[in-house]
Parts: sequence; C-alpha cells; structure tokens
Amino acid sequence: MILKIYRMEHNKFVPEYKTEGAAGMDLCAAISEPITLQPLERKLIPTGLKIELEHGYEAQIRPRSGLSIKHGISLINCVGTVDEDYRGEVCVGLVNVSNEPYTIQPDERIAQMVIAKYEQAKIEIVTELSDTTRGEGGFGSTGKV
Repeated sequence: MILKIYRMEHNKFVPEYKTEGAAGMDLCAAISEPITLQPLERKLIPTGLKIELEHGYEAQIRPRSGLSIKHGISLINCVGTVDEDYRGEVCVGLVNVSNEPYTIQPDERIAQMVIAKYEQAKIEIVTELSDTTRGEGGFGSTGKV
C-alpha cells in the first residue's frame, strides 16, 4: 500500500512510524502560535497534510495515549476517518476533557494516523433477522466478568 502525502506550506514534518512495529504514525500540529484548549473546549487543529489513499483504504485518526492519560486531550469523535476520495487538509478535532487548560505547541505531536483496509457492505432490507443465544441483550447483558 502506498500513501501519497502532500505537504502544505505550513507543515514541517512528514508522518512517520516511530518504531518498526508501530501501527500508527504521528501527526503534528501545523500551527505558527500555541493554541490553548480550556477545559471542555474543542478545536480543529491543522496538520498541514493532504493525503491520497489507494482504493479500499481509509486513514483512521486516533488519539495519542500520552496526551490522553497525562493531560486529558483526546479526539472529539474518538476515531476520525479520512475517506479515500477526500483531498482536503487532514485536521484533528481535539477536546480537553480535563479540569486544566492545555496549550498545544507548534509542531507538537497531537494524534496518530493508522491506514486500514475496508470493504463497503451490500445492503439488504429484510423482514426478520436470525436468532442468536444473546438475542437483543446489550449494555452489560453478558455480565461484569
């Protein structure tokens, strides 16, 4: 799979895998001045990147665990999807779920991008679904352990 990356003027970094076994590559904040996120505030942060994916692939934008655990900075939508036909700038919707302000610095690593294969489902409208042991049980129906 080849990922084509176009670096915009305000981008200094190309995403890279930090280790041989890494699934995600880091995305950096392509900003010229720090941006402070107040508690419960959300902002769209540019990465300065545009990408072109091969057919049948998506880019998943995921939170960085260190920012989440240490500072309460996560993604607004938990995991973002960049579709194969999107050609605009990849931006990251961040939210501060902590009680303290957090300042994002220029070029700071703010998210990870994972490339994943996908399939589109064929939709079939039916009048009933097959039975299973679980049935309609959900939201804790399988127990605590």
